Amino acid sequence: MPVTLETFAAAARRGEEPPYLPPVLRALWLDGAGDWKRAHELAGELDTADGARVHAYLHRKEGDLDNARYWYRQARQKPFEGSIADEWSALAREYLARTDGGG
Repeated sequence: MPVTLETFAAAARRGEEPPYLPPVLRALWLDGAGDWKRAHELAGELDTADGARVHAYLHRKEGDLDNARYWYRQARQKPFEGSIADEWSALAREYLARTDGGG
């Protein structure tokens, strides 16, 4: 059964990690569950554009905008212009759709 954005976000709020999350979604889940530090560590281990994109989001959330801009460039993405919550949702929605057709 596909994981939707709503069930993914609710699972993060409850601290209940869905099984079989790819690392980029696990990093977002960790952040949504309140563990920015572990989310950042995991994003830093991902040598992919998606990992860089999540890394950018995490530094933006932290308030380190210079570092966030660096990671947006690494991901070849423009900085997100909405709220932090909207960026988390947009990333989760995109990666869930790629993973299992969730939305």
